[in-house]
Amino acid sequence: MTGRTDTPDAARRRRRVLPMLAAAAIAAAIPGFAQNAATGTPDSIWTQDTLTGTWAGLRTDLQDRGVTLSASEVAETFSNTSGGRKTGTVFTGRAEFDLDLDLERLAGWRGATIHVNALQIHGRGLTADTLGGNLLDPSSIEANRATRLFDAYLEQKLFDDTLSIRIGQIAADDEFLLSDYAAALVNGTFGWAAIMAADLPNGGPGYPLSTPGVRVKWTPDMSFSWQTAVFNGDPAGDCSGNGQVCNDNGLTFSTDKDVFVISEIGYVVPGDLPASFKLGGWYHSGHFTDLRYDEDKDLAAVTGAEPYTRRGDYGFYAVIDKRLWREGESENQGLGGFFRVGAAPGDRNMVSFYADAGLSYIGLIEGHDNDVLALGFAYAKISDRVRDFDRDYNLANPSAQRPLRDYEAVVELSYSYVVAPWWTIQPDIQYIIHPAGHSADPEAPLPSPAMKNAFVIGLRTAIQI
Repeated sequence: MTGRTDTPDAARRRRRVLPMLAAAAIAAAIPGFAQNAATGTPDSIWTQDTLTGTWAGLRTDLQDRGVTLSASEVAETFSNTSGGRKTGTVFTGRAEFDLDLDLERLAGWRGATIHVNALQIHGRGLTADTLGGNLLDPSSIEANRATRLFDAYLEQKLFDDTLSIRIGQIAADDEFLLSDYAAALVNGTFGWAAIMAADLPNGGPGYPLSTPGVRVKWTPDMSFSWQTAVFNGDPAGDCSGNGQVCNDNGLTFSTDKDVFVISEIGYVVPGDLPASFKLGGWYHSGHFTDLRYDEDKDLAAVTGAEPYTRRGDYGFYAVIDKRLWREGESENQGLGGFFRVGAAPGDRNMVSFYADAGLSYIGLIEGHDNDVLALGFAYAKISDRVRDFDRDYNLANPSAQRPLRDYEAVVELSYSYVVAPWWTIQPDIQYIIHPAGHSADPEAPLPSPAMKNAFVIGLRTAIQI
């Protein structure tokens, strides 16, 4: 008697996806699950802030003494159903472990805290596997598999907490270029925008690579803020390859790779429908290759010579968050919108212009006051210099024509269902236009048409342990 046997790849996919499906099925099978989640007692698992609760009072006691321990897991499965380099399904996960020390409670050092967190990244992502290296990563947690240190810094607050200084290993995407209303979306560009991730060496100081730096923030009142940070110029250190491979454990601590500086001012307009405005700029002191010309100012696509090198890089951005409608007297329920825009010189940057916008509604469905429905659109323009290089290449290589790169865009629709304060389930769909900026399949022989637009569906779950 014979039976069907799974291939190793199929078995691995099943093992990855089944835990997420099982979690959802268990939730649905518990009698009165939804009601218990909404009306449980303070000691109920469905109303406590974390899955493991207060550890019989130990966690609370540690916090009172100045020690806060936390952990979380984000797990997701995504399928590219059409387009891109190929179709396929992947699993990605990230466990995060945090330690916060209040030095005032522990040692009498007023206003001082220490924050350390580490990441354990597992699985693989669509960008590397099926989308041919697209710019707008469908997942904000996709990265090379690794166990790495991320943040490790000392923060000192002064003058009634109006001045804050951080020093240590830090990340710019923790505090700069952020939109509150974009945070509910899954695509990575709605966090550390693609114009930063694509243009800075090894993506700059953003997930999953942080780097040594100093950040100063001044908030004299509830409306105005100013913050500036100075970072090591390359979070991978002295590395000519993939930064996530070179600095695979987060322990490089390089301080000799030029300087990256970013500064941002913010202003909040209070009221029933508040708005916030941010203006920022950045400068990098490193050397950047010209995207069209070689060292003799000839066409690099024709000569194949070393590219011309330009000193320094810079860019500007703006962020607007606006509450558009308030639901009753609720503090957070209602509709909000966001808009972000950025620009950088096209002669040395892959992405010369970027914009995104979207809407986010908290508590749309009655009885689900913390659920979030979010819609977002992002656009990353490939610089004219890159497009000119492609045109030069095609003229020099008539038998190996390739598409002219122009832009990449994404539309995302997501719904975050709050099962409990510590558990969310988030179905997500994305339509990616011009993957990799309208590039040819990297594995296909030239001449080759551009990869087709991709339709991606996914499911994410997040647990505060």
